[in-house]
Amino acid sequence: MEVRDLHPWPATPAEAEAIQDALRPMLDLDAPGPTSPRTVAGLDVSYAGDGGGTGTRLAAAVVVLDGTTLEVLEESVAVGTAAFPYVPGLFAFRELPALIEALRALRTVPDLLVCDGYGVAHPRRFGLACHLGVLTGLPAIGVAKTGFVGAYEPPGGRRGDASPLVDGGEVVGRVLRTRDGVKPVFVSVGHRTDLDAACRAVLALTPAYRLPETTRRADRLSRDALTA
Repeated sequence: MEVRDLHPWPATPAEAEAIQDALRPMLDLDAPGPTSPRTVAGLDVSYAGDGGGTGTRLAAAVVVLDGTTLEVLEESVAVGTAAFPYVPGLFAFRELPALIEALRALRTVPDLLVCDGYGVAHPRRFGLACHLGVLTGLPAIGVAKTGFVGAYEPPGGRRGDASPLVDGGEVVGRVLRTRDGVKPVFVSVGHRTDLDAACRAVLALTPAYRLPETTRRADRLSRDALTA
């Protein structure tokens, strides 16, 4: 599938922040999301060792699932090294080169990208899901295991209960309970979808576990690639 080259790769945090600021106006945050995506791609990256520093070996995985049956339709993996240091808010630049390589190897163009990370729930409102959405032109959402920015009231204890994630007086995401009595996940919009559609997709992708099947399958595939 096609992934556009819209910027050079940064060498410094200042250059990375400038890229985020330049691409942010390209986001479409008003479009309704896909109501019944036929294909959904999960993206995840695993690191060797503690994952810190540059030069760390990593594996990026993309797994495309049938949007109804959740059966695996296609898989793609790219193994490389982290070329950018770990900086909060700039984590995408460690993962994007390998993720882009894995995406370009896909034959399937998915209807929705589900990233293990953040969309607009980000200090500069441009997390990994936003970045990938702009580069691919596809609807994209972020589903994170823990919060990064913003405050929230704990949602109710039942599956489907949710509460707004608010940062600087702005709703940047939703804290969503995917299993009864289990810790919630943090859902945020990346590109070409709305928050209601994002949360519907996440619930459809979590029939049995806390995390979406897209994330679980991509995580397993990336871990296996590191030990191959």
